[in-house]
Amino acid sequence: MTDTPFSVADIDNRRSARAKVPRYKRFPMGTTIAGLLAAILVLGAIFAPLIAPYSPFDPATLDLMDGLTAPLQPSAFTGNTFLMGTDHQGRDIFSSILYGSRVSLLVALSATFVSLLIGVSAGLISGYAGGLLDTIIMRIADTQLTFPTILIALLIFGLAQGLVSPAHQEAATVWLLIFAIGLSNWPQFARIVRGAVLVERRKDYVAAARLIGVRPVRLLTTHILPNLLGPTLVVATLGLALAILEEATLSYLGVGVPPTRPSLGTLIRNGQQFLFSGEWWILFFPAVTLVLLALSINLLGDRLREFLNPKKQGQL
Repeated sequence: MTDTPFSVADIDNRRSARAKVPRYKRFPMGTTIAGLLAAILVLGAIFAPLIAPYSPFDPATLDLMDGLTAPLQPSAFTGNTFLMGTDHQGRDIFSSILYGSRVSLLVALSATFVSLLIGVSAGLISGYAGGLLDTIIMRIADTQLTFPTILIALLIFGLAQGLVSPAHQEAATVWLLIFAIGLSNWPQFARIVRGAVLVERRKDYVAAARLIGVRPVRLLTTHILPNLLGPTLVVATLGLALAILEEATLSYLGVGVPPTRPSLGTLIRNGQQFLFSGEWWILFFPAVTLVLLALSINLLGDRLREFLNPKKQGQL
């Protein structure tokens, strides 16, 4: 047999040298690209009024003579050039995407917050209380998880919209959409938090807090909850990507935000009728933006899960 080319000391030295490298510098190129892409899209949506060359929903800035102008091609009538072309009403697609991304992110972030609030509360109570209360909460969550989330959101949206007077339905649509998506996604948060609470409540610091008379509410909020921020943040990031896609799906089906405040899903729905007539850019650019936005956030969530997982620290 031949001698091994490396000694145990050499291997330990390599591991030690690798451990000294900051973890953020060991991120792969794909994660860096996803982070930059997500940052560009989010910042573009936030600063849409400053970046957009046109206000796509101001009738005073629209010119029907610019309708269906191809990207980077001058209009046949006015000579205006648009980066991503225009739709049939002369709206600049690039400006529409910036404003549409703003609405999509607003709905998705708000819905994720609703899911987070309900799911974390239910998971904390279920995991800490146990017994019958735990069984009831988890059976409700399991029952809801047997149905597609988009179906649950459609059902909740329809029921909630029926409770609003017709005169206020358009103004309340965004809030109803946030409420519907938020209620459809809370079980994922509840199950993750419950599992983490079941682990945490067996630890010594929880037993010590009980011995000195710490109330259950304070114990959950000030002692257990801070230790759950890692997995909760990961699920929230992945839930945000899911909420963006759900909002786009609902808007594409015609039950999302009103036409006066279109999102990426509404822009895709408006562009599908022109796909086979040659005006491909009306559908293409909003669809690509939606895919890149959801994909970049999803990749960041996956990497964040690995980053916060102690078992994989040596692999990063």
